[in-house]
Amino acid sequence: MARVKFVCGNWKMYKTTGEARELVRALAPLVEGMGGKVQVAVAPPFTALAAVAEALRGTPIDLAAQNVHREAQGAFTGEISAGMLADLGVKHCIVGHSERRQLFGETDEGVREKVVVLFKAGLLPIVCVGETLQEREAGQTLAIVSRQVKSALQGLPSADVGRLTLAYEPVWAIGTGKTATTAQAQEVHAVIRRLLVELAGGVADEVRIQYGGSVKPDNAAELMGQPDVDGALVGGASLKAPDFSRIVKGALR
Repeated sequence: MARVKFVCGNWKMYKTTGEARELVRALAPLVEGMGGKVQVAVAPPFTALAAVAEALRGTPIDLAAQNVHREAQGAFTGEISAGMLADLGVKHCIVGHSERRQLFGETDEGVREKVVVLFKAGLLPIVCVGETLQEREAGQTLAIVSRQVKSALQGLPSADVGRLTLAYEPVWAIGTGKTATTAQAQEVHAVIRRLLVELAGGVADEVRIQYGGSVKPDNAAELMGQPDVDGALVGGASLKAPDFSRIVKGALR
């Protein structure tokens, strides 16, 4: 099955509302005409979601969020619900990013709960999984990633599994300038694909598995050229329209 590549820019805690609007306006014409060939999304900070949603109208770029609370509503100061995101026009939401796991204590169970609440609100999760440098050096990569995938997908109907996106992001490669080799990336992606077959049967071939971890214009095409690498979750390089557009174009090669 030919899966449409999916490239999402995670802006993290960068860009004011005005800066976010300018970035989208610069990016949109650079990826014009790619509809149907590559799916593109950007995930600005919460404060810029409304402005970016407006700026994206009429463009081929989808709106994504960086996080969500696991409850539909409640007394959770500072948190954002899936319903609130949907109301702004958000289509995708990143959950389980390594920074959330490491810096904010996010657990496998918490990620699973967020996946469920997103689907209930009609949003599509981008579920991040990946190992630390210590875990890789200890030979635990496949065990860690398999555990995270199994937990995130536990109890989900096969139809929902087929609609989500997984993002393999080796923690040791995020923001470090280090990148997994194409062989390392493909090895883990292939294991995830086989695990999806066990967990969800025929829909496994529909699930897109992005690679995330120091993706840049000069390595994107080679990474996304691997059989089980179906796109990229891009951090720093998504903050500059020319760089991000080159990564998107790399998905076409």
